[in-house]
Amino acid sequence: MEVNNLPQMDPRALKATSVKAEDEHANSAEPQALKITAASSNPKMFTLPWHKPLATWPEDLLANLPRGISRHVVRFVHVGDEVYAMKEITRQVAEREYEILRRLQKLELPTVTPIAVVTGRHDKNGEPLEAILVTRHLKFSLPYRALFARNLQHDTAERLIDALAVLMVRLHLAGFYWGDVSLSNVLFLRDADAFSAFLVDAETGDLQVQLTDGQREYDIDLARTNIIGELMDLASGRLLPSDVDEIEVGNRLVDRYHSLWSALTDTDKFGPDEMWKIEQRVNKLNELGFDVDELEMKTAEDGKRVLVRPRVVDAGYANRKLLRLTGLDVQENQARRLLNDLDAYRASTWRDGEELEIVATDWMREVYEPTVRMIPRDYRSQIEPAQFFHEVLDHRWFLAEKAGHDVPMAEAVTSYIDNVLPKYKLDKKDLDELNAEADSGVVDDEYTYGDYDGYNPDDDPDAAVWSH
Repeated sequence: MEVNNLPQMDPRALKATSVKAEDEHANSAEPQALKITAASSNPKMFTLPWHKPLATWPEDLLANLPRGISRHVVRFVHVGDEVYAMKEITRQVAEREYEILRRLQKLELPTVTPIAVVTGRHDKNGEPLEAILVTRHLKFSLPYRALFARNLQHDTAERLIDALAVLMVRLHLAGFYWGDVSLSNVLFLRDADAFSAFLVDAETGDLQVQLTDGQREYDIDLARTNIIGELMDLASGRLLPSDVDEIEVGNRLVDRYHSLWSALTDTDKFGPDEMWKIEQRVNKLNELGFDVDELEMKTAEDGKRVLVRPRVVDAGYANRKLLRLTGLDVQENQARRLLNDLDAYRASTWRDGEELEIVATDWMREVYEPTVRMIPRDYRSQIEPAQFFHEVLDHRWFLAEKAGHDVPMAEAVTSYIDNVLPKYKLDKKDLDELNAEADSGVVDDEYTYGDYDGYNPDDDPDAAVWSH
């Protein structure tokens, strides 16, 4: 009896959701009554004005947060104590995206969290309305244009590209074909001196058992093309530093992706006396933020070499270690920085011989918690505590170098709050401009067009392309 060695779909993804999207070209009847399929038990969901087009929802429900450019109407909505992102799209697309996002979430991939898909919407006159996909707002995240609206470091574009390369590799390893890679379809979180990228738009994606090289290369090439165009758009609006070469940044994505993919998937050949290189390979992957769950090792045909290849690689090596020690769930580079400070605390208190878990408890109580409690109330929705702690450490080092001696932590925090933290404020004028620009990209909802005579979106061939 032959054993089937073909790769299989991860059972976590197979059992992720009860929603099974139809083919988008199917002509099945629309639901006649409101239907909410939700992964959340938030009862406030049922009190929302589903009978109104999303673009006309009352201001008191909306959260004034920066939105990225989208082809569809998108709004951030207060639902009880939560903030949800609502996107108005066709039923088939909404159900399909909800299904895909649920599967990706079960695989613990960096995406926005799907909350619900709402179908069977009708206005007060009984006319059908488009469905709405509901996702949880990714707290502290920003679309790329909002990042460039602030005075950031000159290498911001490169750091965003590095984060996007990591996201693409993780999605491709899991068998996710994106089909529409761009900065606009990603949200970014600050992660120490880098960024973390999260998939926010999966309309064109498809989760498979394993991608072909051709599928991966198509995603990479499309990403490069889209990113160059988006950066050129930023440059035309004078949001991009003049010394940034858009084409070079696009090429950087290709190089970073291939370098990381090779590090994670290549097979190494070692001699019998070079087995120490296996540990070196694992350490390199750990430094990249990946944890090796399993190594595949076998003898080469000549019997003189050992072939070693990682079989299962998970991101979040430092994150999981910090979570185990302190209960803090933060981004990977933030975790690495906090672990370094924990090590420094352990050495400075002469406790190298003590259990790290005990030292970590004291570090939390004596160092981390007193520092993050100093975040001003007005900024607690603007910056993550772990990012605040990281930046305070950087600022403390800068002050100490300038003064020629150590600076107390409390003094460093006060100086940071006064001189650095204000850069996180996105003023109302910038926010309004960003959201107006985001709305200008919407082409598939008749309620977003003006009241001028003669326009019918059903007769607009470009609107038809985008909406279908």
